[in-house]
Amino acid sequence: MAKAVVGEESRLKLAEDRLSQSAVPSEVGLLIGKFSSALGRAFLFDLIPTPHNDSGEPASALNEPHKKKGPKSKSKSDPADSSSLFIDKDWVAEHARQVSRMLVGGMKVLGLYVWVSDAAFKNSTLMLGQTVKGVADAAPVLEADWDERLLLHICHAPRRWNCRNCSLSSNITSSSLRPCDFKMGKVLTSLQTFKCLHSFNLRLPIFRDSKSKFQTLSDVLRHAISVHAKELAGAMALIDGKLVVERDSYSSDGVHEVELLLPFLNNTSIEACSKGDVVGVLSFSGLICSFAYLNSKEPISQAISDIKGDIITSLQSRLDIICDEVDVDSGNNHDVGGQVDNEISAEKPVPLLVLHLLRKGCKLLFPRRVFAPWVSGVYVCDYLQPSETVEVLKDHCMELLSMKAPTDVSKILEPEKEALSFNTKSFWDVAMPSHSEIHLMEDKNKHKGGGESSSCKTVKTGHINVVAAGLILLLSVVVGFVLFILKG
Repeated sequence: MAKAVVGEESRLKLAEDRLSQSAVPSEVGLLIGKFSSALGRAFLFDLIPTPHNDSGEPASALNEPHKKKGPKSKSKSDPADSSSLFIDKDWVAEHARQVSRMLVGGMKVLGLYVWVSDAAFKNSTLMLGQTVKGVADAAPVLEADWDERLLLHICHAPRRWNCRNCSLSSNITSSSLRPCDFKMGKVLTSLQTFKCLHSFNLRLPIFRDSKSKFQTLSDVLRHAISVHAKELAGAMALIDGKLVVERDSYSSDGVHEVELLLPFLNNTSIEACSKGDVVGVLSFSGLICSFAYLNSKEPISQAISDIKGDIITSLQSRLDIICDEVDVDSGNNHDVGGQVDNEISAEKPVPLLVLHLLRKGCKLLFPRRVFAPWVSGVYVCDYLQPSETVEVLKDHCMELLSMKAPTDVSKILEPEKEALSFNTKSFWDVAMPSHSEIHLMEDKNKHKGGGESSSCKTVKTGHINVVAAGLILLLSVVVGFVLFILKG
């Protein structure tokens, strides 16, 4: 539960001015910020309005009651007080899902804000609660002990801000919305930046049909990501070259470099299996860049936890992007960076391929992560396919985050020079790299007609080398003994 909420004053005041000048009767959008379970507080960075849907209609509108003809009854309330709010819940949830992919370590979609009159807010409790629940499902937060989201109400007149905790574990009613302390202050200027370049290389066996729990390529990749999450959970960390102690604090400016140290010889990706059950090996490797932002009052362990979570979330987001682009009906699956057997790829999209049925190796390139400056030195990210340019990032920033696209391309960071890759090979090509070379040498010897004589020569040469080594050792002992006698 967020006992208190602190919003960045400069960003929230800009949003308030924009709303008051627009004269729109209602607006909904997302709360972007960071929740600290250690402090029991939420920090709001900015308010992101949900854009118009594909039909050009706003995500929210007021439902005005039908006015009856005839004299007004004094015993009845004013029709304006009976207005309620309509929200396109699915569209707001989809906006939250896409925005959550653009946020880096520790930054999350914390809930929903709404600009509406006080009466319409009170008459729309159920609609607002369902929308918050949809946002939470579309953009989940890793903290298991936070089963709530924030609902921020900005009232027209009188102008005031009210923040509530919206419970997700029960049926949405008026009692599900509990007030919490809200104030504005300086949040972004006190953030500390942490950056990590994490290199990984996972290898998992590909089992036969009867032994495999994961059939399709997407299922296998999700399993590989979950395996790496377990490895990262036990990783130690270096910050600026020093081993992290949980109670340490970092108050210096600049970007702090983080290096993760995986447990030695603790490869959880290796599974016990017999040789007959394995038909191939999966190789998943690459370099991931991650950022995290820490409030000065939070423990340093939170930054490490945010970095680890961001790495796994980034891998999952890339896989989701690949799966989202699959068009099963058209069968157009050649633009996702993969190289597969043509006969199989013509039948199924790449993420739906069954690995143990492939006759040839499969290679899949993941989207690369790029970063753009957002507010007060904080970065947001996007994922680009091998054929896409940073112009896609600019479009997404304007459309999803309502921010100005960076005009200076040099400010866009592209630390991941090489895309993450996924490869499958036959078992022997990976387990014994020299296996094919041995066969190639044998074939050459047989082709020359000297296969048998060559092997005999190899045996004789090895025997001569052993005898020569023995003679040299004996001679060394004799010379040493003579020198010892002469010295005595």
